[in-house]
Amino acid sequence: MDGASATLSEKQCPVLPSQQGGAQPDHQNQGSRATSQEMAASFLKISSLSVRKKFLQQARFPLYSTSHGFHEEDVKKKLMKFPGGSVDLRKEDCGISILTFNNPSKKNAFSGVMMLQLLERVIELENWKEGKGLIVCGAKNTFCSGSDLNAVKGLGTSQDGVELCMFMQNTLTRFMRLPLITVALIQGRAMGGGAELTTACDFRLMTPSSEIRFVHKEMGIIPSWGGTTRLVEIIGSRQTLQVLGGALKLDPTIALKMGIADGILQSSEEGQSLEEAQRWLQQFISGPPEVIRALKTVVSSGKELALEEALETERDVLSTLWGGPANLEAIAKQKKFNK
Repeated sequence: MDGASATLSEKQCPVLPSQQGGAQPDHQNQGSRATSQEMAASFLKISSLSVRKKFLQQARFPLYSTSHGFHEEDVKKKLMKFPGGSVDLRKEDCGISILTFNNPSKKNAFSGVMMLQLLERVIELENWKEGKGLIVCGAKNTFCSGSDLNAVKGLGTSQDGVELCMFMQNTLTRFMRLPLITVALIQGRAMGGGAELTTACDFRLMTPSSEIRFVHKEMGIIPSWGGTTRLVEIIGSRQTLQVLGGALKLDPTIALKMGIADGILQSSEEGQSLEEAQRWLQQFISGPPEVIRALKTVVSSGKELALEEALETERDVLSTLWGGPANLEAIAKQKKFNK
């Protein structure tokens, strides 16, 4: 226990006059003070463990489990019946990885197998300790047109729809909580579920000829991969109603004005726009991986947790950095600079 806690315990259990001047201590009072100290220590320990438990749940644990009637393995078996395309991941030495939706014959629509692969890539990125940033894009200059219609038709019951909703909410929530700064590079069209995917990223960059469109209303449904909730957070409820209710075609200028897009790139060419996006992201990820990852972690907790829990998470994450290699190196450089 630290000094502040000990002082607090002593105020709660004051020393009696008979204990001063070398008198024998009151054993009952001494026991009371010890009990108070033990309770305080126990509270701090429980509080810290509670935050850490929630922190772990926040980072990697799914939103839905068997307690919600969600059986992941059963859903995976259903999704395996709809093959096609792939979700590819390339890691760069600079700490940036490129996640590519690759199903160009169907405008990079998500097959069932691609949904499974997305979860696998998220798990891989969770364990990439050297990672700092992530760019999400589509092959052949198209972002993603949502779900493959073969999968949509094959999962036609209400139960199928709810199970798919829970699976993709689990996956994209884990994606959103990755300790990486993420950017959606929107080339061509981001439609339906593809539009929802962009909202799971920290930032969205659009090429001059690109478009975002939430077409769910025209399909007789609503965004259900978490896109509605995230879009409200990004642009507010009024603008979200306009975007979803009107199934608006959001070109780069409109998206930037509404606050959905964070920038418009100069080139629409696939390779050049990717290079532009990498340079744009680099300004936010310069520094040691452990610092960048910690920054993203506390921002995520600040967004999702209650105030006290978020503050305690900041404290716990800081304890992993203070006095660490990056901190000591920065202090040494500062001292050298000040001489």
